[in-house]
Amino acid sequence: MEILPSVLPDLLRYNLQCEKRICIIGAGAGGLAALKVVSESAYFKSGKWSVIAYETREKVGGIWLPSPPVVDDYNAPVTPLYDSLTTNIPHPIMAYTSYSFPPETPLFPPAHVVQTYLESYAAYSNLMPLIKFDTTVLDARWESTQWIVTLSDGGYFAYDHLIVTNGHYHLPRIPELPGLADWMKRGRASHSAWYRKPDFLGDKILVVGGGPSGDDIAAEMCTVSSVVIHAVTLPGTEKNDPENLIRRGRLIELKADGQVVFDDGTTEDNIDYCILATGFRMHFPFLEGASMIINDIPPDFPPLLPGKLFNSTYHVFPLAKHLFPLQSLYPISSIAFMGLLIRVVPFPLMEAQAHAIVRAFSDPSSLDPIAETVDIITRGDKIKRAGASTPLAVAKAWFQFDKQDQWDYRDAMYQFAQGMGSGTPLIKVTEWEKELFNLTQEMRSTWKDLEKSGDSIEWLRDVGKNGVQDWVKLMYRVVDYARTPKNSLGKL
Repeated sequence: MEILPSVLPDLLRYNLQCEKRICIIGAGAGGLAALKVVSESAYFKSGKWSVIAYETREKVGGIWLPSPPVVDDYNAPVTPLYDSLTTNIPHPIMAYTSYSFPPETPLFPPAHVVQTYLESYAAYSNLMPLIKFDTTVLDARWESTQWIVTLSDGGYFAYDHLIVTNGHYHLPRIPELPGLADWMKRGRASHSAWYRKPDFLGDKILVVGGGPSGDDIAAEMCTVSSVVIHAVTLPGTEKNDPENLIRRGRLIELKADGQVVFDDGTTEDNIDYCILATGFRMHFPFLEGASMIINDIPPDFPPLLPGKLFNSTYHVFPLAKHLFPLQSLYPISSIAFMGLLIRVVPFPLMEAQAHAIVRAFSDPSSLDPIAETVDIITRGDKIKRAGASTPLAVAKAWFQFDKQDQWDYRDAMYQFAQGMGSGTPLIKVTEWEKELFNLTQEMRSTWKDLEKSGDSIEWLRDVGKNGVQDWVKLMYRVVDYARTPKNSLGKL
């Protein structure tokens, strides 16, 4: 959509009220972190910067805000949140560095507790006046010296910077498997984005995908189906698996007669229904109209980076510091993409990214394109040495951080943010965060047992009232309990 010549001067005059106007797209966990850090900066407090966040939905929270599985304009539910979802990270590790969960919060809280936490974070930080709800960014394009943003309410505004925090758990990823399209057409398969609770869909159900949602859904479907087949990349037996759960390898075909085939040649017959917990596609529809981003897998590199910004649906490339687009259509520091990394602790990582964004927006020269290009090529080499032999394989691995990478990255973002007298605290990841994050599965399984027995209520009593160290002690206590032979324990 072109901006009328008579409209553009009005937008530019409106923009002269301050030195920089910043637009945040989305008010989920990432958007709130960005909004808080920007609004607490000296630039905002002095009136040199202004900021507003546009949120499609009626409240903050993003995927944590529940909704029935009714499709939107992109033929997908606005959130994949299912009724029983709990965090898969202990909340003392998951929480924003600047804002803890309330005392006595269950260690792995249900989704509604996280939603309340995000609403509390927004209220405590006085973010609500800076958010425009029920408003979607339809289009964003770079025009001469600014981003021109088109809104669903008909508004057009000019901004100096965009922060993209629209989330990446919205558009379902449907794998290309022989027979799957026919199953979906006949109503025999659906993506987990539509799943809310374990309804009876047949005696024998197939769940595809070994992530947290795949594990949860497979276990829940065991309560209503006679047999549940769980197709994962590396099948194995977990200690708490229901008796009617069978793990198989990677699914490679679904046949019309109800038989399914796995990568090791084994088969299962008489499958009644298939639930695909196969992840989501990154998408940025508001950047596509004027080709601010190209939906394709980027060409292989080195020697040269492509010069344009690509969305492979697995990653956005190339991004300096996994945030700022290294391309030639608009200034590198004019836009930032937050929260794209996976297998990480997202809330505190996005806080760190927000501080880095403030540094880059205030001092564009802080981003060295040559050094950033070297970093990207170095990461590409590392991923290829680990076995990624095609551009698609590199794309799939790009945002997957290993256990140490995410801690180094968070520390690096705070280190970068120190420049220009920003006043940003030099926050470093603590050793207990690193150690206990690696013990999350052990803790989560044991915590479920404590909740089932009712003992978790007593374990939580007064925890958190003396600060984060209360939570650290509790987590280590849970780990110790998990490693103590149960037959040697009395009532704890």
